[in-house]
Amino acid sequence: MANTQTPRVIVGVTGGVAAYKAAELVRALQQHGVDIRVVMTRAAQEFVQPLTFSSLTGHKVITTMWGEEGQPATGLDDPRSPEETAQIEHISEAQAADAVVIAPATAHILAKMAHGLADDFLSTMLLATTAPVIVAPAMNVNMWNHPATRANILLLQARGVTIVEPGRGYLACGMTGSGRLADIDAIAQAVLTALQPLPAQDLSGETILITAGGTREAIDPVRFLGNRSSGKMGYALAEAARQRGAQVILVSAPTALTPPAGCAFVPVTSAAEMRAAVMEHLPSATLVIGAAAVADFRMPAVAAEKLRREGSLHLDLEPTEDILRSVADARSVAAAHRSGTLVIAFAAEMDSSIARAREKLLAKGADAIVLNDVSQPGIGFDSDRNAATFVTREHAIDLPEMTKRAMADLILDQALALRKTAVGAP
Repeated sequence: MANTQTPRVIVGVTGGVAAYKAAELVRALQQHGVDIRVVMTRAAQEFVQPLTFSSLTGHKVITTMWGEEGQPATGLDDPRSPEETAQIEHISEAQAADAVVIAPATAHILAKMAHGLADDFLSTMLLATTAPVIVAPAMNVNMWNHPATRANILLLQARGVTIVEPGRGYLACGMTGSGRLADIDAIAQAVLTALQPLPAQDLSGETILITAGGTREAIDPVRFLGNRSSGKMGYALAEAARQRGAQVILVSAPTALTPPAGCAFVPVTSAAEMRAAVMEHLPSATLVIGAAAVADFRMPAVAAEKLRREGSLHLDLEPTEDILRSVADARSVAAAHRSGTLVIAFAAEMDSSIARAREKLLAKGADAIVLNDVSQPGIGFDSDRNAATFVTREHAIDLPEMTKRAMADLILDQALALRKTAVGAP
């Protein structure tokens, strides 16, 4: 990080319909005391004018490698002449930044970043910076799902770039699906996290097994029973745990998310597959966090052919096995060489009943349960924000509304506190 009291963040704006939302991001970061400088691509200027950002930031906006009449552009508020800065402008801005965030990030800029192309100021600066880089993609759903884009995302993640996954919904192109720019608060939180010193490696030595996403139970070869879980809470927990030094095993039902870098990723579909994967990896786990929305019921037998629409249809369902109950029953054997594997469950309820959550905790044999009231608007399913209560046998700790990434760290903090209690530490 550059040696400045006030952190400096460069906001790169590329050419997408969501470019106007970058102004909201600038405001959100300014509210946290961040000094913002803006770099725009030529395409971005087709959607929003540089004057918008210069008015918000009080700084000149860089829009090109070149100034008037072919002269190299001077820097942001740089008193030196163009001649003095001709060869080093992108270098000086790159070195002055404490973080760089690209929002919105188009498929084009992702491809240029992945392959090291540098044909304008923004892409050249990205090659020159050693600051943390955060990208918030926004594009058509088919572009987001294209194998080239997926490969570029994985490559950038492997290099340490933070990806703020796009949300799902109605897109400007008229289609519905993943590709909408993530919530501004989530992007701002990713930037603020990057500005913090490297997290303490307080989970070093832990192997954390996390379940995420919503399982799917087949009805016939075409249909399935599912739920609205996006998997964002589980993936946030995996990312936070990995950054704090833990070995992470992420067992995930289908989601639209990219697994965090550095995690062992185990994709599954049904509750039975998730249980099998969890039990396979349990012997190495010191902490199990069941953030997945596991189906409570399944078909006793899946229809061999697509069921025809012929009047009413009645499905006879049977309960699925409680995965965390199985974990709690088996952990004494799996962790015989240590004090015990901690188990943290999740409960999605339509109210905030601590008593009901504690009943679930005892029924599952868990050490704690995270109670989510999914009836509250704007949080929970498909949102980047959440509010919850961390419930143990003795205590109930309120986790007020915040980003899921921030909540992930608080949940892990509570897990560490439980660990100290389990081993009798002061």
